Amino acid sequence: MSSLIEGLHRQLGLTDEEFERILGVLGREPGRAELAMFSLMWSEHCSYKSSKVHLRRLPSAGERVLQGPGENAGVVDLGDGVAAVFKIESHNHPSFVEPFQGAATGVGGIIRDILAMGARPAASLNSLRFGDPAEPLQRRLLEGVVAGVGHYGNCVGVATVGGEVVFDPCYAGNPLVNALTIGFMPADRLLSGRAEQPGDLAVLMGAKTGRDGIGGASVLASASFEEGDEAKRPNVQVGDPFQEKLLIEACLELGERRLLRGLQDLGAAGISCAVAEVAARAGMGMEVDLDAVPLREPSMEAWEVLVSESQERMLALVDPARLTDVLEVCRRWGILANVLGEMTSGGTLRVRFRGEVVAEVPAASLADDGPVYHRPMAAPSPPPAGPGAEVPLDADPAGAVLALAGDPTCASKRWVWEQYDRFVGHGTVAGPGSDAAVLRVPGTSHAVALATDGNGRHAALDPAAGAALAVAEAARNVACTGAQPVAVTNCLNFASPERPEVMGSFAAAVDGLAAACQALGLPVTGGNVSFYNESSGRPIHPTPIVGVLGLLADPATAVPSGFPRPGLDVWLLGETRVELGGSAWQRLTTARLEGRPPILDLAAEASLHRLLTGLAGRRLLAAAHDLSDGGLAVALVEATLAAGVGATVALPPGLPPLAALVSESASRVLVAVAPEASGDLSTLAAEAGVPATRLGATGGDRLVVPGLLDLPLSQLRDAYEGALPRALGEPA
Repeated sequence: MSSLIEGLHRQLGLTDEEFERILGVLGREPGRAELAMFSLMWSEHCSYKSSKVHLRRLPSAGERVLQGPGENAGVVDLGDGVAAVFKIESHNHPSFVEPFQGAATGVGGIIRDILAMGARPAASLNSLRFGDPAEPLQRRLLEGVVAGVGHYGNCVGVATVGGEVVFDPCYAGNPLVNALTIGFMPADRLLSGRAEQPGDLAVLMGAKTGRDGIGGASVLASASFEEGDEAKRPNVQVGDPFQEKLLIEACLELGERRLLRGLQDLGAAGISCAVAEVAARAGMGMEVDLDAVPLREPSMEAWEVLVSESQERMLALVDPARLTDVLEVCRRWGILANVLGEMTSGGTLRVRFRGEVVAEVPAASLADDGPVYHRPMAAPSPPPAGPGAEVPLDADPAGAVLALAGDPTCASKRWVWEQYDRFVGHGTVAGPGSDAAVLRVPGTSHAVALATDGNGRHAALDPAAGAALAVAEAARNVACTGAQPVAVTNCLNFASPERPEVMGSFAAAVDGLAAACQALGLPVTGGNVSFYNESSGRPIHPTPIVGVLGLLADPATAVPSGFPRPGLDVWLLGETRVELGGSAWQRLTTARLEGRPPILDLAAEASLHRLLTGLAGRRLLAAAHDLSDGGLAVALVEATLAAGVGATVALPPGLPPLAALVSESASRVLVAVAPEASGDLSTLAAEAGVPATRLGATGGDRLVVPGLLDLPLSQLRDAYEGALPRALGEPA
């Protein structure tokens, strides 16, 4: 082995066994550029080498699915000749190293995934996790991430319409930044990241390539953080949303004029990943000329050009006869475009730089034939037979409601979403603060609803149940708007896969996700796995985040989550039990995590969804709001504060009063209907087998539970709206 290569593979994250495998693939020692390509393409982030054996268990087929896992994003048929393209991705580690740029480029990257399918990106959601917001480091992370998300989305012109923000000590050393984007396109104009025949040209479009982001996401997301990892700061990419806006318009025009045979985003592993994947998908090879790559730094070496993750770049696959037209479109939009390579038969990826061949490898060995690990697994400990959580239930109910309303996780995230442009593009019907975002579908009379959900505390207690509960909650939030849930994307955030207990939890979570999706009829069209989410040996909770897409026949019928006016009857759909394991009330009062998460009856959950969509279709619902973190207490606070309409309600019977307020039993929704519709609601709920209890009525400027609490909405608003600013040391 040459002195230049000896030991280098370990520095690049390859094991000795993986290096021996590379020697077997090549039949010789790899060059530096080849070793760099293998190190990134075989990284956990790019190859899914620890997770793919489990992900195969997820259901991915459905009558609306036009494209499932395996491409840049999933595609769902919405009818009327229109398709939705959506996917969620993680940018956790880059956002810890450099919060603003890490979050900004995470948004930019997922937008390009949607663009690569031929769709116009329309809106984004995000799911964020941090430690205590009162701590200086967490404040810096939160402020940087939110600013990065807002900056990129606002500048590129893609609305940020929803998401969630959670605070828990387990994320203090490893925040989570998961970004979801949806776009729309004609269903018959779907693109893929593959060439059609030898001789097709690969055209590199967009920004110049620099040293920023070398080994960025692919390296940062494939190893744990340790103390002193500030040295990784140069590995974070730098984004330019204005350049991305031009790139979007150029790509969309190329697609509309049918000038492209395929389109591929340049994300993790840069040019290496793009050329390997488009060649491998087509069963072909490619001749690549790195001298065609516009460089910001002329001194860059071949391996740096290959693995740079500089942003705002796409790879277009073009018929040579259309090359002139493609280059003209790019010139008009001010986008750099150069022929990077030519597709060849035979499957070999041959890369030249400054007149020399610097890499010659089978494309499939990089993209498809990397290591596949069946990691050792330790089964998660079974949850206790009973609730198993000692949680005080003797507190003052009014104080409990105020405490939950003032908890940063349960409280308003207005401080966050007011930094986002929620309305650019004019498609937003319901945005942040709603149960689910609702968007008009361009060119149709329809709308879609989107929600992201996940509860790491529940998954820490029981990974399978936690994943299933996340699916149920996201789908329930979509159903609350009146939309029918139709498809799922997911981002599975876990600690090191080299730990048997982590892989055991991961496998269980996949099973829970699969069971819930199967029962609710929701195909998984794609997603992301993020491993190594731990810092100095301190792992995060298993945190499966689920995005659910729903279809709504008419945006005008979208059901709001808050009480819109006085004089409505308030009902609770679903059954409340004393279920406090992993609850917000347990966290606030004991700082412990124990017991079992709420029981989920998937058949009951499906019945609830059908009831909600049926009630909405009959125009019977004036409001519908999911019960989740903080239970009925937080749901009532949010429903009354939405339009400043109070309510007087009783609590579900048969339970201790505080338990009725703070229990987090699944499959429950708070609804409001006109009094004359209550009879229909009761009848339809009984026919659906969904328990329905009339609690009271809306009106006044207070939240009242006779004999238990009487709270002015002004006091609730101060607690709920002021919680996060106060935690950050800002005026409420």
